[in-house]
Amino acid sequence: MPHPLSRRALLISAGGLIAMPGTAALAWDSTYDPEADPTISRRMIFEDQFATIDPAVWSAGRKATTFDSGYYGRSAFAGIEGAEGFNPYAIVDDPETENGKALRISARYIGRQMEVPGYYGNDDPEYQWISGNLQSARPDGTILKGWRRGYFEARMRFPAHPLTWPAFWLLNARSILTSRTSVEVDVVEHKGFEPHQYGAYLHEWGEPGERHTGSGVETEEDLTEGYNRYGVLLARNRCIIYFNRQPIRDPATGKPQVWLVNRSAELDVNNDRFWPLLTLALLHDVPYPDPLRPEDHEAHMLVDYFRVFA
Repeated sequence: MPHPLSRRALLISAGGLIAMPGTAALAWDSTYDPEADPTISRRMIFEDQFATIDPAVWSAGRKATTFDSGYYGRSAFAGIEGAEGFNPYAIVDDPETENGKALRISARYIGRQMEVPGYYGNDDPEYQWISGNLQSARPDGTILKGWRRGYFEARMRFPAHPLTWPAFWLLNARSILTSRTSVEVDVVEHKGFEPHQYGAYLHEWGEPGERHTGSGVETEEDLTEGYNRYGVLLARNRCIIYFNRQPIRDPATGKPQVWLVNRSAELDVNNDRFWPLLTLALLHDVPYPDPLRPEDHEAHMLVDYFRVFA
């Protein structure tokens, strides 16, 4: 069956960097030090520690854009009430978080014909999964929370699983209703079978000037065994990805990777802003487990908090 283009069409292995023609990585200058803790000299302007799922901040369900179905991968994203008898959203007790609570977004194998509106995988046994996506925007273009610049950070723990594809990412507001061009920042994308690596990407979709850049990040930490902080600094026309508040590095030079956002001027002229997404998807471009083990019929992503500093 045909599958829609994923929002992450550019997937690269950890440790490498790929940039399409015309994409540049900027060296830093004396006026800005990417080695510094990105929260220093900035104040926290927003925080959600997920004591509840606040509907004034978060909308649940398919990705809030109008140019595609809003689904991608091998699972359907449920609304806040759940779908097919399963609700993937919960607030759970967790002593490893700052306030003793965590947002849990789950994926479950339903394994039967589904009736999710607009979902392309309802009748395919490999795609009969329900999972979750929370975002601070709605498909009608409403931005519940959004910011043009700042340091965005989520503290998260990922599942170990043959298919899971969790992410913390940002999209610009105009990408919802005006899809000709858009800017996407994938702060972290993780594959559940790669405990010590993840990917980070900057996509500037659409012509003129479509560009993509990204990097694999290797970690000493097992990303499925504990919480880690994943962040991005968007400052003027620069984008810097951080892992535990350390900048990710160019494997060739060892220096922090500082990416150019070519559409910064366009974002400013349109008074645009970025809205966050916390997503547990399932990969569609890897072999399906045969057999799917009973212990892999369900998986959980945990989020301690989401914060913005400016």
